[in-house]
Amino acid sequence: MKFGEHFLEELKARVRPSDVVGRHVKLKRQGREFAGLSPFTNEKTPSFFVNDEKGFYHCFSSGKHGDAISFLMEVEGLSFPEAVEALATMAGMEMPQADPQAEARAAKNKETISWMERAQEFFEKTLYRTDGAAARDYLTNRGMSKTAAKAFGMGFAPDNFSALKDELIAQGATPAQLVEAGLLVEPEDRSRAPWDRFRDRIMFPIHDTRGRLVAFGGRAMAKDAKAKYLNSPETPIFQKGRLLYNYHRARRAFSDASNTARGLIVAEGYMDVIALARAGFGHTVAPMGTALTEDQLDLLWRVGPEPILCFDGDKAGVRAAFRSIERALPLLRPGQTLRFAMLPEGQDPDDLIRASGPPAIAKVLDAAIPLVDMLWRREVEAEPLNTPEAKAGLKSRLYKALDEIENGDVKALYKTELLARFDANYGWQAQRGNQYKRKSDGETKAGKTTQIASAQKLASNTRVETTLIGAILEFPELLERVDERFFELEFGSADASALQKAVLNWWRQAKAVEKTHLFTHIQSSGMEQAYRALSRQRLLIRAGMGGADATLDTRAALWNAQADTLIGTTQLEAESSDTRARMVDAITGDNSDGLHRAMRASKEARD
Repeated sequence: MKFGEHFLEELKARVRPSDVVGRHVKLKRQGREFAGLSPFTNEKTPSFFVNDEKGFYHCFSSGKHGDAISFLMEVEGLSFPEAVEALATMAGMEMPQADPQAEARAAKNKETISWMERAQEFFEKTLYRTDGAAARDYLTNRGMSKTAAKAFGMGFAPDNFSALKDELIAQGATPAQLVEAGLLVEPEDRSRAPWDRFRDRIMFPIHDTRGRLVAFGGRAMAKDAKAKYLNSPETPIFQKGRLLYNYHRARRAFSDASNTARGLIVAEGYMDVIALARAGFGHTVAPMGTALTEDQLDLLWRVGPEPILCFDGDKAGVRAAFRSIERALPLLRPGQTLRFAMLPEGQDPDDLIRASGPPAIAKVLDAAIPLVDMLWRREVEAEPLNTPEAKAGLKSRLYKALDEIENGDVKALYKTELLARFDANYGWQAQRGNQYKRKSDGETKAGKTTQIASAQKLASNTRVETTLIGAILEFPELLERVDERFFELEFGSADASALQKAVLNWWRQAKAVEKTHLFTHIQSSGMEQAYRALSRQRLLIRAGMGGADATLDTRAALWNAQADTLIGTTQLEAESSDTRARMVDAITGDNSDGLHRAMRASKEARD
């Protein structure tokens, strides 16, 4: 819906931002402004301010700024029209009239929702009558108190084909209205009367993003029921792929200042949501028995950047996790992803909570893995990887998955990460590692202990790592000679490792060796600060590579010598002082011939 400028200005004039913000943030007046703790970050000192005179809020800790409308969109996850309508209700303003047809649809939907609310009243009353005894026993056995059932509006549909129909028709409804609401089933044989859709089921009310009751889900009491769970059909007020169960409550729980989560929790069913909410995880939702849709993912990301999808640890749960990846990949954006929490096999959230308490669930959620890890698992587990052809198939699947990612920045970083894993586990890095392992198998235990200790000592040599990575960044043309060795090195520094991955990604795609292009790629990878830190040691790095005028052959030889030191394949300490002195003289004077003679002498001495 489009809103005129006059309407929006009038709306903002009638609603003070502090009144809207004050429903979510405890504000204290400071002069002409109000101050409070940020609803967007976890802080102890107030950095969030609201100014009614100027009509805006500003959060210094997160940098977010806006008016009352944008605040509701940020905190409650509302769309723009939803936020405008919520403020209009607060201000007592009538929404702009749409076209007559839209107005008629809105009025009809409002009437349908009123019958849904009356149906819930009937289901709730029935749960505590004689007909609901078995349902009450079931809920009690599941640890569900009467208070908890009422908090979620749970009820019971009796095992009767006309109980609800008779109740609502007596209140003034028509069968056609109840059919349109999805409460009655209209038979194909129109000569027969419609009957109740939900029978002998525990009822769960389903709300839209604004908290309006629009549908029901029903769990069968009979063990031989054709469908364990039955949802309302698609209606003018309910499209199950666009809503999430408990969303209206979950986003309020998430916006609580004490909640430090980075996104909502997504469980698999209604009872899972209720169990998690009762255990202290009120920011939990669930789809309606289907895989997550694009609209549902959008709802999740409106609230927080990193929702956690919680699945059973059995094969079905893993398959469901893999299906979620398919839907999520095209939608990934910078700062917008998913994590996956897998429950112990054979247990759902309710089982785990009842057996081990809320800390057990917290442990599972804390161990949630990033989407990139679950994607890697999906492709690796697709088939046994015991032949070259199978490994090639894995690489092909990785590229196919990468093609699904639409955002260029995210795709580039996923490509770097996934191909680095492939190289480390199944490529030339893994082959070299296996050769080294076979060579080491014949060594004595004492010898291996000495060698590992020596390698650890060398790997921690920051100066050597700085020279190696700095030389590549200063003289990227070195990659034409040393690229394979460079990408097999294991750096102890996190910054060096990250720069190594960024260079790898650039080198795979580079058409020509251009230092400026490499720097641009480093910037886009978020590694500019680490790059500049190395640049401050440019003079030492250049000296270590033979000086500014050294030839490419000289630099490559010097670089390889440093790499040998890092990975422990040479033992410079064992060389004669005379040989080492000649190498130093050659390096200092940039004497390429002398350097080569010294290197040959060193090799002969080792042999």
